[in-house]
Amino acid sequence: MGGIQARMEATLARLLPAARLAPAQLHEAMRYAVLEGGKRVRPLLTFAAGEVAGAKAERLEVAAAAVELIHAYSLVHDDLPCMDDDVLRRGKPTVHVEFDEATALLVGDALQSLAFQLLAEHALADEPRAQLEMVKLLAAAAGSRGMAGGQQIDLAATGKALSVPELEAMHIHKTGALIRAAVLLGAACGGAADAMLRERLDQYAKSVGLAFQVVDDVLDAEASSATLGKTAGKDSRAGKPTYVSVMGLARARELAQELRHNAHQALSPLGAGARRLRELADFIVLRKF
Repeated sequence: MGGIQARMEATLARLLPAARLAPAQLHEAMRYAVLEGGKRVRPLLTFAAGEVAGAKAERLEVAAAAVELIHAYSLVHDDLPCMDDDVLRRGKPTVHVEFDEATALLVGDALQSLAFQLLAEHALADEPRAQLEMVKLLAAAAGSRGMAGGQQIDLAATGKALSVPELEAMHIHKTGALIRAAVLLGAACGGAADAMLRERLDQYAKSVGLAFQVVDDVLDAEASSATLGKTAGKDSRAGKPTYVSVMGLARARELAQELRHNAHQALSPLGAGARRLRELADFIVLRKF
């Protein structure tokens, strides 16, 4: 994983506008938001799925960068005072604290635009129609029926009691949609048209997407801010429903393991080629920070 993480850091540094270019403050803030932080789970998933589909690394790094830019933009906007109002992200001040709120808003806008620019200007598929489907996939994952819609549901749920199915529906959109896109874009870079492969990868992505959020909720309840790199326990104090608040810590841990098992089961017909995907399912569920 370390090699791909290092490769993605270099790729993102290359694809982001240089800080010296005008408008310098915006470009500096974009680089601040994206570089030198994060586990790059979504790019790791893109590369792992691409390995199953036989995709070229040059394609995968661009697709993975596009997904990571969408993720980074969402974090910048989530941290704003009008959203979660947080001051710490990836162990350093959030963008609106380090710069200002207006710059943070523009950083998110610009990162989102850059993600789609990358998907449009690089050859990532053998056929134009297939590449257009990749653009559509990421757009849907980021939009009102995906990540943005999930955030709206999350904001509306503050102070309310949700059932487990309602909580799951929220996180399928808020967290799971972009993780699913990361996996399917990786496969698309290899021209994966096999219906069985896509279905298995889709099942896998849905399981690890939910598992990621369940483990996040567990860690938020157990770990310190210094360990997490963000403010610990904030969702609970804000009255936001989490897997821990809805089902308790022990059951949330059990659910994470069940989702890990489901992810492995989805990959069972894919053989040794899916080894990295299996390892990532383990990493997502077993991580301690």
